[in-house]
Amino acid sequence: MGNHTRKIIHIDMDAFYASVEQRDNHNYRGKPLVVGGSPNQRGVVAAASYEARKFGIHSAMPSRIALAKCPTLIFVKPRFEVYRAVSAQIHAIFERYTDLMEPVALDEAYLDVTDNKQNLPYASTVARHIREAILEEIQLTASAGVSINKFLAKMASGKNKPNGLTVILPEDAIAFVEQLPIEKFHGIGEVTAAKMHELGIHNGADLKEQTLTELVQRFGKVGQYYYKIARAQDDRAIEPNRIRKSIGAETSFAVDLSNHASMLLELEHIAEIVQQRLEQHQTGGRTITVKVKFSDYQLLTRSRTSLTPINELSAIATQAKELFEGIDLKDRGVRLLGISLSNLDNVKSDQLVQLSLFE
Repeated sequence: MGNHTRKIIHIDMDAFYASVEQRDNHNYRGKPLVVGGSPNQRGVVAAASYEARKFGIHSAMPSRIALAKCPTLIFVKPRFEVYRAVSAQIHAIFERYTDLMEPVALDEAYLDVTDNKQNLPYASTVARHIREAILEEIQLTASAGVSINKFLAKMASGKNKPNGLTVILPEDAIAFVEQLPIEKFHGIGEVTAAKMHELGIHNGADLKEQTLTELVQRFGKVGQYYYKIARAQDDRAIEPNRIRKSIGAETSFAVDLSNHASMLLELEHIAEIVQQRLEQHQTGGRTITVKVKFSDYQLLTRSRTSLTPINELSAIATQAKELFEGIDLKDRGVRLLGISLSNLDNVKSDQLVQLSLFE
């Protein structure tokens, strides 16, 4: 490895939207709060405060379910213009240390500080300075992970949330991944984790025993990524100017959906998440695509393109349902539904970066 070891920091703001609301309104502090649509309008949760999370409330959860879990829950409408402004302040702090910054969402970014503007020898020192500046100047807390690649930095930042700093040293990387439960891996969702459990894969050490061929056969192309991360390897570069091609959301179901009405209801929830993401990025898309994966893993997509960009919730939901109705389900169960918009109206292309709001 020698001097070629990279120094990567992953910064993740703690309950970002909810924390901004609690910072700006002292009546909200210390109380269970969610940012998102209200329960009577079939809304979904965009962000939950740590107080709300104690009740099992999380982002992308339907608001009525969140309210059932916590009857005293405070609902706040999202103020994306405020979150964007705060995000810009945070990015300005990052830029004091490095220009190699890849925002992943308004509240999350990767920084390459192998060579940093302050010539600090340790990435952990850079991370500490950044977190102190965010707290002092913006009155918000951030968690940071420091390691040799994006995957490990991302895993580290989640270890001691909220307001934590975790370093995974090069010599500890393999041991860290081996003990990591499979459902904690970035890029492995609930449904994939369940499938891995069935195959006897429960942690990184189990994953590492799988050959590349086995993983690709079972999981497709993403199997190559699983093979690498099981060995603590990730050569993805920090890409400061990556422009988004599409914005979307999808949900995998632990139990296949067989009821037509529940499929349409799920499409409505997904449409709301997509609309929030479009608003977060101040954009719309001309091409809408609906994605359906059946219980036999067959995947179908249906798209249509309109002359003007779509960004309104009603238009997204209506068009998605129309496309969905054109698919012959043949009485099969549905295990995944998704909606995405492409041909984006890239007015703010510099800000259009990959979103992880609803992981």
